Amino acid sequence: MSKDTFVFTSSTLRSLRLQREMLEWEDRRRAASRQYASRRYQLASRSPLSLPRPSRRIQYCRDPAVHNALYTGDVPRVQSIFKDETTADVIVETISEELVWSAEMGLWVLTPQKKHTSPLSITAARGYRDCVKHLLLQGAQVDAMVGGRAALHESCASHRAECTRLLLGYGANPNIFSEEGLAPLHLCTTQETLPCAQLLLEYGALVNQHTRDHRASPLHVAAKHGLDDHVKLYLCYGANVAHRNREGETALNAACASADRPEDAGRYYQVAKRLLDAGADVRIAGRKNHTPLHNACSNCHLRLVELLLQHGAEVNVSNCAGYTPMDCALQAVEDYLEGEPERVAVALLDHGAAPVNPKMLKFCASSPRVMEVVLNSYDRVLSCDSWVGSVPPEVWRKHQRFYDSVLRLVNQPRPLQHLTRCAVRKQLGTRCHLGVAELKLPSSLKDYLRLPLEGCLK
Repeated sequence: MSKDTFVFTSSTLRSLRLQREMLEWEDRRRAASRQYASRRYQLASRSPLSLPRPSRRIQYCRDPAVHNALYTGDVPRVQSIFKDETTADVIVETISEELVWSAEMGLWVLTPQKKHTSPLSITAARGYRDCVKHLLLQGAQVDAMVGGRAALHESCASHRAECTRLLLGYGANPNIFSEEGLAPLHLCTTQETLPCAQLLLEYGALVNQHTRDHRASPLHVAAKHGLDDHVKLYLCYGANVAHRNREGETALNAACASADRPEDAGRYYQVAKRLLDAGADVRIAGRKNHTPLHNACSNCHLRLVELLLQHGAEVNVSNCAGYTPMDCALQAVEDYLEGEPERVAVALLDHGAAPVNPKMLKFCASSPRVMEVVLNSYDRVLSCDSWVGSVPPEVWRKHQRFYDSVLRLVNQPRPLQHLTRCAVRKQLGTRCHLGVAELKLPSSLKDYLRLPLEGCLK
C-alpha cells in the first residue's frame, strides 16, 4: 500500500456519507429557495407596484481547487477564477468534523460544521497582497462581513501590514465591528501587530473605542498582553488611562492581573510603569475588588509590587473576600517558590502591612523563608496548630532546624532585641522602607531591622 493512502474505517465512511448527504440536501434546499424567490419576483414584476430588482444572488463555493488557489496564494489561478464582481464576492464554504454533544445519544459525536469566509478574508489573513489587490479591483466588497469578520479583522489579527494598508487604502472601515463586537484594533494582540495598529490609527481608528460586550479599550488589550510599544502608541493618540471596562478594571488592573509568568515579568513591568507615568490610578479596584497590588501579589511579581507601592498603593485594603495584598501573596507562595516570595512579603511589611491573620500561615507553610519573615513581624509566636500540619514531610526534614526553632518559641517571650525591632518598625509604619535608612544606627542594626533571613527564629 502506498504511504500516501490509508484505510477508511467504517466510521470514516459513515461520516463521509453523512457529509455528502448533508451537502446534497443543502443544494436541494438552496435550489428550492432560489426557485421560490424567482416565482415571487416574476409575480411582482407583473404587478403595477412591481418591486425593485433584487441585489445579486449570493453564491457559495465548495470547490477544493478554488479553495487551494486562495489558501496558497496562487495569483494566476486567482486571476483566472475571479474575473468579476459576482465571483469576487462568492462565499467560500468549508465543512469540518467537530465534536458536538448529543443529548439524545448521551455522548459526543462528530458532526459536520459549516464555516463561511470570503476570498478577500482568506488572502488578507495570509498576506497575499497581489491576490487581495486583484479581488478589490474586481469589485470585492472591502467591508463584507462573512463568517463573523471582515477582511480587515483577519489581516490585523494575522499581522499582515501590507494587506492592512491595501484594504484601508481601498476604503475599509478601520472601526468596523465583528460579530463578536471587536474592532480591528482590538485584534492587535501580539508585538508583530504594531505596524497594523499604527496604520489603523493613521486611517482614523478610534483609540478609545471599546469592545461591545466587555467595554475593553485597545489600551486594555495591549496592557493585558504586555505590549509596551502598543501602549506607548495608544497613549500618544490620546488613550484614556482611566477608562474602566464592564468589570471596573483599568488598563493597569489588566496588566497586573496578566503578569503571571516569570519570563514575562519585564514586559508587564514596563507596561505598568508607562501607565503610571501617564497618570493611571494605582488605587482603583476592579473585578472582585482586586486592586493592581492584589493582582501583582497574586502573581508574586516583586518589581511590580515595589513599583505600585512607590506610587502609593494601599497595603491593607481588602478585596471582596476580605483578603489583603499580603493574603494574596501568601496564597501564591506555593506556585512561585522560585520567585523569591519572601521579598514580596518584606516589601509589603516595609510599607506598613498589618500582621498576617494566623489562619493564612498554612499557605506559606512549605516555604521556611516566607514563614520566617512573617513570624518575625509578630512580637511572639502564636500557636502553630493552624499551619504545622500543612508542612510537607520532605520540607520539614530539609528545614528541621527552622521548624524546631519555631515550635520552641510558641507562646514564649521573644528576645528583647526582637521586641525592640517590632516596636521600631511599628513606629515607622508605612515609612519603614525609608525610615530605617535615616536612623542613626550602626549598619548591622539597620540590617536587622529589615528582617534578614537567618534560617531559624531567635
